[in-house]
Amino acid sequence: MTRYCVIGAGAAGISALQQLREAGYDVDCFEKTDRVGGHWHTDYDALHLITSRDMTHFEDFPMPAHYPHFPRRDQVREYLESYARHHGHYDIIRFNTAVNSVVPIPADGPAGSAGWTVTLATGESIDYDGVLVANGHLWDQKIPAFPGTFTGQQIHSGSYRNVEDIEGTRVLVVGAGNSGCDLAVDVAQHRLEADIVIREGTYFQPKTYFGKPRQEVAFLAQFAPDEQDLINRLLARVSIGEWQNYPGMPEPKHRTLAEGSTVVNDLLLYWIHHGRVGIMPGIEGFDGTTVRFTNGTSKKYDTILWATGFHASLPFIDETLLSRRGGVPLRYAGGIVPATLEKLYLIGMSAPRGPQIPVYGVQAKAALQMIELHETAGKGGAGIAAYLSALQAADDRIDIVRAVWEEQMADTRRLLAAYPKARMVPARENVNAA
Repeated sequence: MTRYCVIGAGAAGISALQQLREAGYDVDCFEKTDRVGGHWHTDYDALHLITSRDMTHFEDFPMPAHYPHFPRRDQVREYLESYARHHGHYDIIRFNTAVNSVVPIPADGPAGSAGWTVTLATGESIDYDGVLVANGHLWDQKIPAFPGTFTGQQIHSGSYRNVEDIEGTRVLVVGAGNSGCDLAVDVAQHRLEADIVIREGTYFQPKTYFGKPRQEVAFLAQFAPDEQDLINRLLARVSIGEWQNYPGMPEPKHRTLAEGSTVVNDLLLYWIHHGRVGIMPGIEGFDGTTVRFTNGTSKKYDTILWATGFHASLPFIDETLLSRRGGVPLRYAGGIVPATLEKLYLIGMSAPRGPQIPVYGVQAKAALQMIELHETAGKGGAGIAAYLSALQAADDRIDIVRAVWEEQMADTRRLLAAYPKARMVPARENVNAA
């Protein structure tokens, strides 16, 4: 009997685990902590979903109707735990069991074509026909380096819990993505002095239009993605204004939401208008508790909150097996298949804009389709990754426009449907040779 492994029991891991079980596969799941839910146990207290309750759920398992439109962190955590309990995952997942290494079983073909050996922190090694990696990309904290030394308190968003972590009253938030804006709002709402570094212009979007979550505004669905982009920008202009309405806000360089960064947060703009949050340009360097900025100004702070993202880390895989660009593994099939590696699937490494939980099920189903092709083709089917890499462009994006990702997934399904015939003829020249 074939056997598969899932690494991680966060939202992506339990989604992959359920898809494999429903398909009848023998599967093990390893989780290094003692709980289901991943980062939803450790994120900052003020966190809420930026996508709506009724759009952010597992297939055939809606969030409770009594949840608000935008559930808070602990409600999402409880929802994930209820999904795992409902499907009996607690009886399958091996908790407090870290994975030390995932090594391809020696084979004549490409790495992974004969399966993978998973070695646990316990010292146990197990051979699997395939591995679904769902270890998450929101844990290996990234903090940029600047000249000089900041001698005040420094906390990354991945470690920040609430304002009790802050020393003093003068706080600088570095990073203006969704997390950075959340942290600046948290500081402002507790009547501390907050500034936020916004180096490049971004489009802000409110969570609701006409009192409804923006994903649930029905009339938008009839428009093409580029038309929805325009309508969303126009609605935002009417409801919250534009960059020039907020002192210090840089102008977006990109024309559309899809072309650059987008933040779903209008509370930050509220507090800017109320003087609780100031906007600062890029950092030039540090002198003790003084931060020097790229516009020649400087200011003292007691605490810096770094909302500067995370490394895309796969610590149990030999880096020589991975091809990276911009620090992120190159992947095919909508971000699921790492370049050159067979029978290894990354669930959750791509984060298409919009509700995330449904994405994991789509990715896991695509991985299942590849698993079935491998099993049907036998030893001769050890070239699916190579097949896809010859026909698709490699992608290093984690943040990706949803319509683009959906096109990638549709193309992947089309290519996989054609694979049984395609493997009988030589593959076309790799479109990524350049």
